[in-house]
Amino acid sequence: MKAYRNSSKWSGRLALLLAASILSAQPALAQDTAALTPHQQLARDIYRDVIAFRTARGQQQVPAMVAYLVDRFKKAGFSDEDIQVTDYDSEGEKTQGLMVTYRAKPGSTDKPIVLLGHMDVVDALAKDWVRPPFTLTEEEGYFFGRGTDDNKYGITNLTATFLRLKQEGWQPSRDLVLVFSGDEETGMVSTKAQAKYVAENIDPEIILNSDAGGIALAEDGTPVAFRVQSAEKTFATYELTVTNPGGHSSRPRSDNAIYELAEVLGKIAAYQFPVRATDLTRSYFATAGKLTPGELGQAMLRFAADPTDASAIATLRANPETVGTLGTTCVATMLQAGHAENALPQSATATVNCRIFPGEGAAATEAKLKQAVGDDKVSFKLVTDVTESPESRLRDDVKAALRFSLDKRYPGMTILPYMESGGTDGMHYRTLGYDTVAISGAALKASDMFAHGLNERLPVASFYGGLDHWYWILKKLAE
Repeated sequence: MKAYRNSSKWSGRLALLLAASILSAQPALAQDTAALTPHQQLARDIYRDVIAFRTARGQQQVPAMVAYLVDRFKKAGFSDEDIQVTDYDSEGEKTQGLMVTYRAKPGSTDKPIVLLGHMDVVDALAKDWVRPPFTLTEEEGYFFGRGTDDNKYGITNLTATFLRLKQEGWQPSRDLVLVFSGDEETGMVSTKAQAKYVAENIDPEIILNSDAGGIALAEDGTPVAFRVQSAEKTFATYELTVTNPGGHSSRPRSDNAIYELAEVLGKIAAYQFPVRATDLTRSYFATAGKLTPGELGQAMLRFAADPTDASAIATLRANPETVGTLGTTCVATMLQAGHAENALPQSATATVNCRIFPGEGAAATEAKLKQAVGDDKVSFKLVTDVTESPESRLRDDVKAALRFSLDKRYPGMTILPYMESGGTDGMHYRTLGYDTVAISGAALKASDMFAHGLNERLPVASFYGGLDHWYWILKKLAE
């Protein structure tokens, strides 16, 4: 890792929710900017500015966002030695990572805390959005813009918290280290390199992630639970290809690569991987079931008691918010076929993305897919680097700090560890032996979950309501 240097030469979760029927955000009322506290105004300004950077693949904007953040930290009093910017080649594209260290008071011996976030986003096309995706827009009680949730809210909240603590002159009892990656949504090259550096040079005692977890509220605004991401499924993508001699479209063949691939995808759509359960997922359902009304809640409770309950499994599999917790899932996400409108296709390829249950493995998943397809003529190609990570424990001191912060907003709120169906930076730290939990300060309802999709948004009340979240957690863990 290199200390900060000028980078001007460069131009530029899905989170598992409790259940769709119970998630909500607080009533989102427009907030007069004239009435904002200085910290709220600072955070809003940072949010506005980082949303404006189109830090998606192909845009070369991560370095520009890094330069902006570095300027913010330097003006707040962080020295060159506190700031590290590192260049990476992520699948042929230049990106950067940023690390900022908040130094402990002299004589401190406690091991550091590392705080994770990612600066990149999935791209968004302005022609598809109702509002400009890379302009922060406040309307109807929401902040709209790409990254408002995933993960520029986390970046904003952690950055603003560091600046706030620095302005107060606070000295922590241990080093606090922000570790922001530049390609979490794509190759995770920066993430893996940063994780290796952290393990070899920092060896933290605690790693906390801003990119998952958070507060679930009922439709009437009643707090339901705080979700702590303690595990995540393995991300693996395969390309399935069918080939054919092709020919002239005026002379159709009895075999056709597109039709054959369509049959293959039908078989994958119909296939269900075996049900899996761990102590973590059963505990999650046992608690979530008590908080979830109706048939879905009852199914959660029955599954927690008996993971072979066929009726409970059917109900949970039918719900997009719970199906991923029951085992591995694979789904077609992209198609490519043919080369001319007047020619028979010589090849047809489908991209199939799998989220693999911990401990199952990519090889076993591929074997099950091949068995489901039942056609040796279909070629399988794994196109991602696979990282399989174990579950993490929620440390008592982290839970106590989280409780301390939550009780200032929602006294007594249930703290609920869960397994993420998506993937985050945290997987690379877990594989290196570090318990890593994600504890975002955001509150969302299922209908407001637009990460990676159109018109991504975050309730205004959620944005401001969570700005003290990391402040009190870090105070408790490093006072």
